[in-house]
Parts: sequence; structure tokens; C-alpha cells
Amino acid sequence: MEQTIKTIIQASIDTKEKVLQNESMIARIKQATDLTTQAFKKGSRVWFCGNGGSAADAQHLAAEFSGRFYKNRLALPAEALHCNTSYLTAVANDFGYNEIYARLVEGIMPAGDILFGFSTSGNSPNIVAAFEMARKKGVHTIGFTGTNGGQIRRISDILFDVPSDDTPRIQESHIMIGHIICQLVEETYFA
Repeated sequence: MEQTIKTIIQASIDTKEKVLQNESMIARIKQATDLTTQAFKKGSRVWFCGNGGSAADAQHLAAEFSGRFYKNRLALPAEALHCNTSYLTAVANDFGYNEIYARLVEGIMPAGDILFGFSTSGNSPNIVAAFEMARKKGVHTIGFTGTNGGQIRRISDILFDVPSDDTPRIQESHIMIGHIICQLVEETYFA
């Protein structure tokens, strides 16, 4: 069992090492940081969506902006789209689960807002539909996926396609990249 534990830890390190060595990924982290900071400065909002563990990651990162990361500071306008269970169950029942996020994008997001979407495969139909609606509305999209980016690759303004096909390793890198963006936005916005 000890060797299995070490193997899992090493797999996580290996995935993050690939992210570290990917200069394009580093540049995209800076790009996402700049875009998010400017959106907040213009009074725009940042939204997050995902399914399952990715929904938990989305909610976690939204809380880092709306609560705090390192600094005691004013709240930033960020929210995860799946937190209203009455809405989710009603729309899933009446329109289908694939529409739960796209309807919110359509109804509450003006141009200039940012939508972070998490899908390890890049093919989650509800995230794809949300990104397609975001594109129509002029909402910026930042996708978090695994190796090939799936369908989200073609509709993301910025894509973090973590170089792995293993869902837990992908999600571990997603939260790391998200934390970096939160830290840098907080430092820049409240400098």
C-alpha cells in the first residue's frame, strides 16, 4: 500500500511538472490573470461552473474571490452557477440537464463578464452549451480540461488543457492553476 501511495503522489507531481515546463501554459495563466483583473476593475463579474468534483472546484475558486485568498480585503464579485438547487432541479426537469448553465449565461451575464468552466474531458454538454451561449453574448470563457481539450477547446478564449487523461490528476492541477490565478489577481487588484 505504501508504494501505491507514493505512486499516486508521484503521478500528481509528474502532471504538475508538465504544467510547469509548458511555457504556453504559464503564458495563459498570466493572460487569465490579466483578463480577470481587468474584468473586476471594469465592474464585471466572474462566474464558475462544473459537474461533480469539478463543481466543487468551481465553487471553491469562486469563494477565493468573493471571500478572500491571502488578504483581508473587499469581496470580489464571483459566484459558482450551481449553488441554487431549486433553479438547477427546475431547469434540469423542465429543459434538461444540458441547459442548466446556458440559461444562466443567457439570463444574467452581460458582455465583459468571465465564465470559468471545468470539464476534465472537455466534452460535458452543459459546459459546452454554456460556453456557446457565452460566446454569443460576449462573455469571456476560460476552460479547464484534460489533455486534448475536447469540444471546449474550440470555444474557450483561454484553455488550460492539463496534460493528463487521469481525472484526479487533472483536477489537482486545475485547483493549482486556479489558486495561482486567484493569488495573482488579488495581489494585482489590491496592490
